[in-house]
Amino acid sequence: MAAVPRARLLDLMKVQCQIFSTTYNPDGIRTGNKILRQRLRGPTLAKYYPPRGPTINTLEKEFKPWNLETINEQEEDRQEHLAGVRSRGKGAPKKKRTAPAATDKKR
Repeated sequence: MAAVPRARLLDLMKVQCQIFSTTYNPDGIRTGNKILRQRLRGPTLAKYYPPRGPTINTLEKEFKPWNLETINEQEEDRQEHLAGVRSRGKGAPKKKRTAPAATDKKR
């Protein structure tokens, strides 16, 4: 039996890929098609967790056009706690506002 030339086999593979709508990749280079053909996982993962209920912040955003006042007790408690911590000098340091001067960089 005589061996079939490589060019003839590549032509056959190309036609086969066109018929079965697969990717023609004669060199066997890694293309990622295996991953791209898989089903998307996002919708399944999103359905796993139940939808969140409305929070104070979302309600605040919804009713902002009507100028309705909302009371967020958790945020008020947090702000009150931070004010007490700052008054004792235990709060987070202030952020730096400006970039260091050119003379400071040389040191």
